[in-house]
Amino acid sequence: MSEIFEESSALERAVDKSNTPLQRRSFLRFTGAGVVLTGLVLAGCDDSLTDEELSAAASSDSKEDNNRVVNVGSGDFGILNFAYALEQLEAAFYAAVLASPYYASASPAERAALKDLEAHERIHREFLKTGITTNGGTPIEDLEPDFSSINFSSRSSVLGAAMAFEDLGVSAYNGAGPLISNPVYLGLAGKIVSVEARHAALIRDLLQYGNFVGSDVVDTRTGLEISMRPSQVAAMANKFLKPGSKINVSKLPRD
Repeated sequence: MSEIFEESSALERAVDKSNTPLQRRSFLRFTGAGVVLTGLVLAGCDDSLTDEELSAAASSDSKEDNNRVVNVGSGDFGILNFAYALEQLEAAFYAAVLASPYYASASPAERAALKDLEAHERIHREFLKTGITTNGGTPIEDLEPDFSSINFSSRSSVLGAAMAFEDLGVSAYNGAGPLISNPVYLGLAGKIVSVEARHAALIRDLLQYGNFVGSDVVDTRTGLEISMRPSQVAAMANKFLKPGSKINVSKLPRD
């Protein structure tokens, strides 16, 4: 039942092996690691339909799709799908970064670090999808990101978004951890969040040398990370997902 998660290192090596050689260098040396078609079926349509009627029907279909949400489900598989949704978002973001004008002009060291992050997030995404399927669950669909608020020509905009995504991921895993029942899944989530925390620290260091954490993510009174509930995480993640791809976590425990 839990073979895919117990063999995490083997899967990490297998995922996209030909195109994803992790470069374990510098800070990351020890981290480890769709378009939904909803158009009208026009074949056999009555020729008497006017252009206005066809347009109204298409508009109605579009509104229905835009109002649709992707429910991650309940129980442990719901938590895993919740994590899978976030990893989809992060993987898509770093893929966009690697194709961006900012990345093309960045220093070799910065490009190397970002390339590692993209590879890690892609592995996390595929690992969770495969793990859910292998253990009898149903992964959510591929989500469509919306990165229109990010200026991919600007270093500060890209790294600021990267910090937001990484901090959100750490808070999400830590907040959802107590809701996981299966100890194997919990252990796996703990491994992933440790990598995400290293990512978050690296991005903060790129933005401000020597700074790897802040009071916005760690309670300075207790020294503990500030976790977020799934509903809080979903509200933030949905800002970067297109209508029809926004996630719903209402079936997950609230605390």
